[in-house]
Amino acid sequence: FASLVMYLLAEFDDAANLLAANPDATTISIDEPVEIHKNQHGRLQEPGREEDDELLGTDDSDKTELLAGQKKSAPFWTFEYYQTFFDVDTYQVLDRIKGSVFPVPGKNFVRLYIRSNPDLYGPFWICATLVFTIAVSGNLSNFFIHLGKPTYHYVPEFRKVSIAATTIYAYAWLVPLALWGFLMWRNSKVMNIVSYSFLEIVCVYGYSLFIYIPTAILWIIPEKVVRWVLVMFSLCLSGSVLVMTFWPAVRDDNRRIALATLGTIVLLHALLAVGCLAYFFDAPELDFPAPIIPAHNGTTVITKSQ
Repeated sequence: FASLVMYLLAEFDDAANLLAANPDATTISIDEPVEIHKNQHGRLQEPGREEDDELLGTDDSDKTELLAGQKKSAPFWTFEYYQTFFDVDTYQVLDRIKGSVFPVPGKNFVRLYIRSNPDLYGPFWICATLVFTIAVSGNLSNFFIHLGKPTYHYVPEFRKVSIAATTIYAYAWLVPLALWGFLMWRNSKVMNIVSYSFLEIVCVYGYSLFIYIPTAILWIIPEKVVRWVLVMFSLCLSGSVLVMTFWPAVRDDNRRIALATLGTIVLLHALLAVGCLAYFFDAPELDFPAPIIPAHNGTTVITKSQ
């Protein structure tokens, strides 16, 4: 016992010497684990609060985002600032595409896939791929519809690329901007409104458009019934992603405003799909001029084109 006491006194003297040499050294109190345990116990008493905190943005999440912003802070005119928006790997992009194609009821797309690392890589290339898919498929569809007609001469319509690009990129950026502004305005009136950043909303809209890429390829089939069935199927999948994502953002608001917001989101999404189908694939039949066939006696004969 005497040796144990001597050992403890020696350790105490060493600690005192270290503190004397470095007065700014950090010390740990034995009472701190008890306080931490109490805090953890208090959080465990509120089941389901973690998901609400993550969506609503509590003080802890705000501090985390603030620290993350301090680590990544860079002037917006530098390449490093925009590089953070494309800092994703192939597996993350594929997971987000799967989540947008196969929505899970009751699961929030932002919380599961986006909030940890929102990106612009996937939305940018999904929109670019959709632009060329719609333009090329629209030209092929027009070619197959008029194939075999002697008066038809195929001419590629390159203007469809610019029209598709303007329409899709305007939808993928302006609609999220308007929705973000509306949610920010409602958040100032209803404190329980879920806080989504502009980048997160753009990310959701960009990935929700992926389902229209295979749909646009199948729109080449010259059957209106098949095309409209594909439109409804794609609209149900992508629209459900948007509804399940933004319903938590408006459910605590006025009932009419919440339903009107979701109705507007679905309506604009449907107008994009129906508008692309009607303009690029269901264009009206061209009225080709009748060919003029010269007769043997010097007169000309105009044949009627069917």
